[in-house]
Amino acid sequence: MPAPPSADATDVASPVDAAERPRAVAIITDGNGRWAQRRGVSVAEGHRAGADVVRARLRDAAELGVEELTVFSFSTENWSRPAAEVQALMAMFADRIDRETPELIEEGARMRFIGRREGVDPELVEKMDWAEQQTAGGENITLVVAFNYGGRAEILDAAAKYDGGGEDAFRSLLYGPDLRDPDLLIRTSGEQRVSNYLLWQCAYSEIVFAPELWPDFDRAAFERCLDAYGTRERRFGGRVS
Repeated sequence: MPAPPSADATDVASPVDAAERPRAVAIITDGNGRWAQRRGVSVAEGHRAGADVVRARLRDAAELGVEELTVFSFSTENWSRPAAEVQALMAMFADRIDRETPELIEEGARMRFIGRREGVDPELVEKMDWAEQQTAGGENITLVVAFNYGGRAEILDAAAKYDGGGEDAFRSLLYGPDLRDPDLLIRTSGEQRVSNYLLWQCAYSEIVFAPELWPDFDRAAFERCLDAYGTRERRFGGRVS
């Protein structure tokens, strides 16, 4: 019996046609801490390097035909990390929103946040709301930031409000009901799990596990993952004759 095809991004031998690349991509941006540790720098510096890569890959995504890019920036479980790391992350998020929102406007990028707002500092929530309002007219690409996000939490929050009506009615209660389901889910750092990320939305997403730590995930690695998607045969539970 032949072995199943690998999910590793290194399996792609040659680029595929751009028309076969995904339009909605979600990324688990994993590896900032290990990147920092290997270089003998602070975890906060690793997170800053990772945030720089988000901006760079967003520009690449727009050029490569991606219409929605969702990144996992802070999970509901990340509150258990050391207090100093969490505080540094919150300060970095606030600073990045202030500095990068004007750049997103210039680039025609729309910014959205999904996740629980409860428990987040009210000043940071105001900045998130402000960024969404300021970039609402962006038409080139949508950057979706999963912040204080957990897939189980999202489903539980929707279930608490659900009164019936089927799958579409339930979906309307999710954090971003107007957003697309990802065609492709990428996880960096070599780990091979979905880590409570977009559990509803990724039901039929193709998955690619990339070996690079997130701060090392360059354009070539990104294109390799997009090309890997183009080699997959998507059946959504059906059968291709």
